[in-house]
Amino acid sequence: MSQTQGKALLFDIDGTLADTDPIHLAAFNQVLGPHGHTFDHARFGKELQGFSNASIGERFLTHEPADRRASILGEKERIFRELVSGQIVPVPGLMALLDRADRAGVPMVAVTNAPRPNAELLLSGLGIAHRFKAVVIGDELAQGKPHPLPYLEGLRLAGASAPASLAFEDSRSGIQSATAGIATIGMRTGLGHADLLAAGAVASARAFDDPELIRLVASAMAW
Repeated sequence: MSQTQGKALLFDIDGTLADTDPIHLAAFNQVLGPHGHTFDHARFGKELQGFSNASIGERFLTHEPADRRASILGEKERIFRELVSGQIVPVPGLMALLDRADRAGVPMVAVTNAPRPNAELLLSGLGIAHRFKAVVIGDELAQGKPHPLPYLEGLRLAGASAPASLAFEDSRSGIQSATAGIATIGMRTGLGHADLLAAGAVASARAFDDPELIRLVASAMAW
């Protein structure tokens, strides 16, 4: 199978490949609640969704030293992994899209601000870890989302160009990261159509079997 030169599909993981945001919300409330911060769905979407733990710690745990912030947010991730185990379900239409990309020889890369253990848990839980040419972790780079570096690294690893590629994101910070050159489809697992387009997405879709998403991907990938 020959790789299609220049093209790639780049995917966020949480809220994009699987609708895990409610579980993240519960885990954040469990660890940040004792520090005076509680979140509903709307506040989660504005202030937590898609941001790195480092930036979340700087904003909501200012009274704690850096090592303690990291410990608190590490506990949040442990709680998340515990809660999500056995509840990892793909967003509808995902497997068909991945199959189509494989048949066309289009490389796929996962690009996330999640810690690597979370990313690996979710990809293995979905049974799709082998599908991705690379997994880019924001915290392992000099800058995470919303900086464009994670998506630039994803393009580099895929051997792809931004104008020939597509990204899929569900958060404002993720869309900001990807749209520094890559046309991005916003997934409506958490945010609505207007919010996703305001963040910079070219279109939005409820799931990967959305007819408009299928049409856009087919056109962009020329399949």
